[in-house]
Amino acid sequence: MSEWVLPRGNSATASALAQSAGLPLIVAELLAERGVRSAGEAEVFLHPRMEHLLDPYAMEGMAAAVSRVQAAIAGGELILIYGDYDVDGTTAIVLLKTALEMLGGKVDFHAPHRLREGYGMQAEVLASAAAQGVRLVISVDTGIRDFAAAEAAARLGLDLIVTDHHLPHSNLPLALVVLNPNQPGCGYACKHLCGAGVAFKLAQALLEAWDKDRARGKILPSFLKMLAIATVADAVPLLEENRVFASLGLEQLRRPASAGLRALMQMAKLDPAQRALTATDLAFRIAPRINAAGRMDVASDVVELFTTRDVARAGELAGKLDRLNSERQQAEARMLEEIERRLGEEPEFVSCRCIVIEGEGWHRGIIGILASRVVDRTGRPALVIALEGGEAYGSGRSVPGFHLLQAIESCKELFTRFGGHSHAVGFCLPAERLQELKSHLEAWAALNVVDAAPSLHCHAVLPLDQITGALYGWLRRLEPLGTGNEEPIFVAYNVRLTAPVRAIKDRHVCLQLAQGARGGSWSALGWDWAGRVQGLGLEQGSVVHVAYKLRENSHPEYGGLELEIADLVAAG
Repeated sequence: MSEWVLPRGNSATASALAQSAGLPLIVAELLAERGVRSAGEAEVFLHPRMEHLLDPYAMEGMAAAVSRVQAAIAGGELILIYGDYDVDGTTAIVLLKTALEMLGGKVDFHAPHRLREGYGMQAEVLASAAAQGVRLVISVDTGIRDFAAAEAAARLGLDLIVTDHHLPHSNLPLALVVLNPNQPGCGYACKHLCGAGVAFKLAQALLEAWDKDRARGKILPSFLKMLAIATVADAVPLLEENRVFASLGLEQLRRPASAGLRALMQMAKLDPAQRALTATDLAFRIAPRINAAGRMDVASDVVELFTTRDVARAGELAGKLDRLNSERQQAEARMLEEIERRLGEEPEFVSCRCIVIEGEGWHRGIIGILASRVVDRTGRPALVIALEGGEAYGSGRSVPGFHLLQAIESCKELFTRFGGHSHAVGFCLPAERLQELKSHLEAWAALNVVDAAPSLHCHAVLPLDQITGALYGWLRRLEPLGTGNEEPIFVAYNVRLTAPVRAIKDRHVCLQLAQGARGGSWSALGWDWAGRVQGLGLEQGSVVHVAYKLRENSHPEYGGLELEIADLVAAG
């Protein structure tokens, strides 16, 4: 059983917030936990608007970046946008390329090949660009740790503007300008932008300098479609300005204008005319298809998909991404089966604090997904490594309390290159040094990570007899949900089963639960809970404590509000 952890110390703040903002107390409690302290902050959180976008010039270096880009456009210089191969990097290219071309800029772009080039700027690409007449390079979603490439750019006479969101090293690359809210001395309020978010702020500054009314009224809202996809896909906290991006972007996605976006939605079987898209749709239906290009083939297809006006070509490209995603799923299933077998059979994985698992012939484009799968299954940080030609190409994902980038930095001498943040890293090192890496990470974890019992973070106590349709309407205003603004998990104590347990396909259960003298009965679905419910010996009349999520079933015959069980224990 996991320990249920509820927030503490917010009761007075929540009570004051509920009174000043006219909110139900439970909603005020949830907002207080998310850092909302005043009625004004509650209004911004619950009703994001364009005017809530932050001033781009609050970001260190923005004025200098705008001035240099404006000079390049005025002088007819060829500008190279250097991106990355994932959703964040490719959508950042699309956003900035579109903005610069609207302003009359001559733009080329480079989306690296994951297997041939890997992450980060390469000196060879910069040299080729310089030979073709490029004098200004703008990186998006990359560059903050590309010291050698930045020095190469300087030698080639290239002006480099780095736009990135990854955590910087103790020093910055040799660039004309660095735009990164995490760089020392930057006063930008939202520190958790994705790479496309930083690129968007540059685009915002440029477009507003050109025509502020047109930019705010039409262009920037349309840009938020792409930015919402990137923000959700990169799993940055959906708070502060990111919440504005995601919320308004999802609203804009009700009206997809580009041929590429419409074609991709069709492939993902999403029809915004029938149902408003959610952050979950972006994370699990749209983003994987975009990511499939960089994982399995060439990321430049994504840029073409979202910039072409040819409907037939857009359909062709969307179909290709859909096929690549299917191939990715099949390859992932094969590799995951092997990993799960080894985790169960090899003794070294039983007690290790950080799982490091490697394999010959594993597809490098999928190892990040597999690392996430291992974390989900084990609750421990995991590094999954593809061995190829004497090199070890790895991707890691972590858990709260284990700062993965710090762990990697503590043995940086082992790596050819690495980068990332607290919860995700990518790296390359000689295969012969793998054992050193495993030993070092175990030692680092022993010194820096405190063992804790499994826990379930719950958000508030909500007895079942207090659930109403009106309250659910208030809870819907917390959307879009995601990292940092998770779907609330509520706790109800001393709940009774009003009917026998009903099994669904042998694995799942449906319980009828009630609480209080006047409380009605609620359906509670437990996915993969059949075995656990049987082990608890539950039957009609049993009393339990339940942690749950509140959901709306849209089925025309038996729809309505229902519970999804997050955890369940017998009372008493």
